[in-house]
Amino acid sequence: MEPKAFHHALKIRQDVCIGCSHCMRVCPTEALRVKNGKAELYENRCIDCGECFRVCPTSAIIIEQDDFKKIYNYNYRVALVPSILSGQFSDEITASAVTSILLKLGFNEVVEVETSVELLKEEINTYIAEKKNTKPVISSFCPAIVRLIQVKFPSLTENIMLLKPPLDITSLYIKKKLHDKGISDDQIGIFYITPCAAKIAAVKSPVGEEKSEVAGVINMNLIYNKVLKSLVQLSESEKGFSEKECLTGTSLIWSLTNGEASHVNGRCLAIDGVDNVIEFLEKLENEEISDIDFLELRACDESCAGGVLTTGNRFLTVERLHDRANDNVLANNSSIKNPLLEYKEFLKSRIGIGEINPRSMMKLDEDMAKAMKKMERVNRLMCFLPGIDCGSCGAPSCQALAEDIVQGKAAISHCIFLQKTMEQFRKLHPDHSFRIMEKIWGKDRFEKNCNKIDNSKRYH
Repeated sequence: MEPKAFHHALKIRQDVCIGCSHCMRVCPTEALRVKNGKAELYENRCIDCGECFRVCPTSAIIIEQDDFKKIYNYNYRVALVPSILSGQFSDEITASAVTSILLKLGFNEVVEVETSVELLKEEINTYIAEKKNTKPVISSFCPAIVRLIQVKFPSLTENIMLLKPPLDITSLYIKKKLHDKGISDDQIGIFYITPCAAKIAAVKSPVGEEKSEVAGVINMNLIYNKVLKSLVQLSESEKGFSEKECLTGTSLIWSLTNGEASHVNGRCLAIDGVDNVIEFLEKLENEEISDIDFLELRACDESCAGGVLTTGNRFLTVERLHDRANDNVLANNSSIKNPLLEYKEFLKSRIGIGEINPRSMMKLDEDMAKAMKKMERVNRLMCFLPGIDCGSCGAPSCQALAEDIVQGKAAISHCIFLQKTMEQFRKLHPDHSFRIMEKIWGKDRFEKNCNKIDNSKRYH
């Protein structure tokens, strides 16, 4: 059966894009091209890591979210917040104050995602012990990494841990708890406040599951601004509002780098930053690395604290969460009662996810024989292409251009070096070369009137 299409949270506003190629150059899976002077997304390669969003100089790349007003479609509204939300704010703005504001904004309940971590920690160690022949086990926490492995390292999909991440476990707990109180499914709206684009994609088209329990997703930068605006209207008594703490120190720092790996038995490594992850997975795929039991891989620097939708400085966020975790330890974690554990057996019976299938971006054709022929052609083309990955062709690398050519999405004359060779041997007219570059980079770039340059502003 053909796998369902990926949902992508990242969108390109063609009316704002200037075709600068910044996004194309940073994309870790070469999912972007420049055509007609605009960025174009190859959806089968995109993992929604958001690196393009970070570097776009004109804000032409946006991250979709559900309209905040959607929460009012439900009678009982739950804000599902990651612990890093409170870490976005300065120390004088407490987690209790943030909770108070979220309740005033219209939510009936606020639950932290990491509520389920204590349960998951036990299940991970059990899972790893049972997977003796499939090592290392790779965490399923970061959806950008799961998709990265699917499209770029398909041979490693069998290593991905088939356990729900905290977001899904906590959502399942909330639904079960409210069902037991007599609240029907159509009345419950769980809204996740996300620090990144990949988690939006994971909610809209989950991998290994049919659907998510989350009804909608709200971007963290939007909530951050709403909280700041509402703080001035908050009374001192409301700022002191406090629910009984149910997060241990372990739970609070789970979404940070080494927050997960530090609680897993055996030899474990924590790697953050998508480029660092790719470098490591290449070594793992080539069998240059062995004897590792567990890998915590996160696409963002400092993990979720560095998500593209966060507003606070990631290093300060990490410091604040570690301080909060230490305060909880000093307050004696043994006294913390987690209501989720009352549903422990129910959640354990549903904690697994289905098989995660590879979706290789290198697949050139569904027909194996045709795919092999296309690969041979790619290899032949690489003998002629210069191999310097200049990007002038509108593709991020010579390899990417060769693949586009065999897929009928580009031509060998798009390479500026081969253009000049073809002109020299009169195989291509200079006017035709010019039109090819116009088609890639847009006419505007070639219509600038250099005579209008203000000579008084030139540097000598």
